[in-house]
Amino acid sequence: MTLPKEIKNILGKLSRAGYEGYIVGGCVRDLLMDREPKDWDITTNAKPEEIQKIFPDNVYENTFGTVGVKTSSEDRAISIVEITPYRIEGRYTDKRHPDEIKFAETLEEDLSRRDFTVNSLAMDAKGKLVDLFNGQKDIKSKLIRTVGQPKDRFMEDALRLLRAVRFATTLDFKLEEGTLMAVKDNSEWLRAISKERVRDEFVKIIESDNAYEGVLLLEETSLLQHIIPELREGIDVGQNLHHIYTVWEHNTRALKYTADKKYSLAVRLGALFHDVGKPRTKRGDGKYSTFYGHDVVGGKITAQIMERLKFPNDISEKVIKLVRYHLFYYNVDEVTESSVRRLMVNVGPENMEDLIKIREADRIGSGTPKAVPYKLRHLKYIIDKVSHDPISAKMLKVNGEDVMKELKTKPGPKIGLILNSLLAEVLDDPTKNKKEYLRKRVHELDKKSPEELKKALEKIEKAVEEEEKERMKKYYV
Repeated sequence: MTLPKEIKNILGKLSRAGYEGYIVGGCVRDLLMDREPKDWDITTNAKPEEIQKIFPDNVYENTFGTVGVKTSSEDRAISIVEITPYRIEGRYTDKRHPDEIKFAETLEEDLSRRDFTVNSLAMDAKGKLVDLFNGQKDIKSKLIRTVGQPKDRFMEDALRLLRAVRFATTLDFKLEEGTLMAVKDNSEWLRAISKERVRDEFVKIIESDNAYEGVLLLEETSLLQHIIPELREGIDVGQNLHHIYTVWEHNTRALKYTADKKYSLAVRLGALFHDVGKPRTKRGDGKYSTFYGHDVVGGKITAQIMERLKFPNDISEKVIKLVRYHLFYYNVDEVTESSVRRLMVNVGPENMEDLIKIREADRIGSGTPKAVPYKLRHLKYIIDKVSHDPISAKMLKVNGEDVMKELKTKPGPKIGLILNSLLAEVLDDPTKNKKEYLRKRVHELDKKSPEELKKALEKIEKAVEEEEKERMKKYYV
């Protein structure tokens, strides 16, 4: 539990100035769990103006008394360390912000207003732990428990309802029974929280290794209905003979695959939402039920979700495309290169790899044991093929007009033969693909007969063949 020198320095300066100083909250929890803290927070009995005097290089622009102290460290986690005076908070009439904040005299008062026991820990510069609410015990028991009565803590700040699930998910803990019941009983309070704050907590859950368990816990605590009710429409909705799970189970298991693979946020959201349109498009029942158009409907539903939670446009557009086109058809002997090009135009070349990841998740979420069958490998091979320009004279820094201009001649078969000869040389040595060198070589090649120039075609054909072999080897096709 060694503290960074920058943190020790700050605590030391506070002490020499006659004030108390402790690291507090998540950084203490992380140290006790042998995890690297993502940020460092310090609490003190010094007031904001006193903190500023001790640390002149600071940032102070908030109403909570928090002073950001610049450390000049290259480590972003400690480049600015937040120091907050001990404080107590008044009533929370809007269930989010305290009506008033008062500075407190003791560390005990400050710790008692914090959300969960595992976050109400403090430590001094010597490593002495202050644990008034058995936070260390709850860490060992892997429990998220509120400080004091759960309902009181959640009434103060309804975002804590969601933070409880987030901490349980990211730390791989469980909710203590009383805390769990309080979240369930008061889940509707989440409506008072801004969509941006809800989105930020939801994203942390989805980006965690335990994203699947996190979504299940959101449902268990009745919070999901206030975040993404559309997902719940898939609960108990059976599918056809191609699936062994309900729509809900299928979507969440698809998410689990992407989390296990540590895929990006966009891919995880795409997997979770990819069949969100199925409940509204289901026709019939049993193993022959259909879901025609669920990809289109799902894309529209996803757009509404992303807009409601105020996701940035770039990630929204990507997730919507992944859902809209996840049902792409591909059979090795039936789909042409031109159809793959059309799919790439619709989805965007930059999204094709992620679209295939959605298909992998779709397969695993359906109960299929193999994520990447031959068909998907072959598709990757075709995408690679159509994404690269074929080996041709177009790769050269000179063209037919340049050759005719150099030789002061008109179009004819020999122009093409000269270009092919230049291409053969460049394939052997790419550094020769320079305009000045190629122009010079045009005159030398013009002295050769058509039969001599035709030999270059063999080199080009061999290069094309080798490139294709390497591509096929890469994708095992």
